[in-house]
Amino acid sequence: MFNVVMTQRKEIVVSALSYSVCSATLILINKVALKEFPFPSLLALMQIVGAVVLIYGSHFFGFLSVDPLRWEYMKPYILYTIAFSFGLYTNMKSLSLSNVETVIVFRAMAPLAVSLLEAMFLNRELPSKRSAGALLLIGLGGLGYASTDEDFKNQGLHAYVWPMAYLASTTFLMVYGKKIIRIVKFKTTSGPTQYTNLLGWPPMIIFAVYGNEFKSMEDAVVEQAGGSYYEYFLGLSGSLVALLALGCIIGTLIGYSSWWCRDKVSATSYTLIGVMNKFVTILVNILMWDEHAGPLGTASLCVSIIGGALYQQAPLKKEKCVDELKDASDEDMVALLQGNETGTTSRRESLA
Repeated sequence: MFNVVMTQRKEIVVSALSYSVCSATLILINKVALKEFPFPSLLALMQIVGAVVLIYGSHFFGFLSVDPLRWEYMKPYILYTIAFSFGLYTNMKSLSLSNVETVIVFRAMAPLAVSLLEAMFLNRELPSKRSAGALLLIGLGGLGYASTDEDFKNQGLHAYVWPMAYLASTTFLMVYGKKIIRIVKFKTTSGPTQYTNLLGWPPMIIFAVYGNEFKSMEDAVVEQAGGSYYEYFLGLSGSLVALLALGCIIGTLIGYSSWWCRDKVSATSYTLIGVMNKFVTILVNILMWDEHAGPLGTASLCVSIIGGALYQQAPLKKEKCVDELKDASDEDMVALLQGNETGTTSRRESLA
């Protein structure tokens, strides 16, 4: 039993670290790339298509196993993919119109909503007093940041339209993503990443059309390359090309690491991990750009991070835990007693 506990904890730590590194890296890559390639949805489309090419390319050469394409797998992921694409688009728009801290603060507010929705739809207990206080601290830190944000002072609520949309989509993704990972019986670890990327490119094209990005790119091609797309892309700097390629690789890795981490912890804990890893992003951002928040704003953001550190994962509701333990293996029993749902994939419901 002790070995099972240690294995579970090791997987949680490794999956969380992997997800954190990929997430922090990707947000910095996108922020830099958008300065020279200011087309958020097209950048996201590149990363989605790149992920599909990398996944199936690795499968072709025998390095990776993938799941077959089946409608019963696809149905629950269509809604998720639409929300995922919208979240990716709103994240890109937020990064292109706001500073990095604004995006991070709105992400930091997501656990407040996720913890309530998780209790309503995922059979979790409500947060303890300590955890509720921690979540409140996160919200207060975000409020303190907003009071110092120049974008908010100059534009009012309009400055936060896209970050608020990003918050709403993130909250939904955290809850629904945890729900479907418990009910879809993939045979390989590639399944979730494979399906979200395969289904993710059509919505991103729609977003690009809606945002007039194709027209904006056409104008840029005319201005910079005389109307020749070949000359335009050939003229992209080597550093940008490297960033675009690296973004595709990291975007693929974040798919695998995020679904792995999501399977090991609760939806709220997973959301908080995404918030906490942004601390490194802030430090790098302060060193690299001059459009970050001032000392008071950064201090308020740190208050949010402290709140995240104080949070403790809420356990499963007792009646559900008892039912799960009846036929659980040792690994599943340890996971359930820890308040996780790790190892329950063997008992996921069919989507017939």
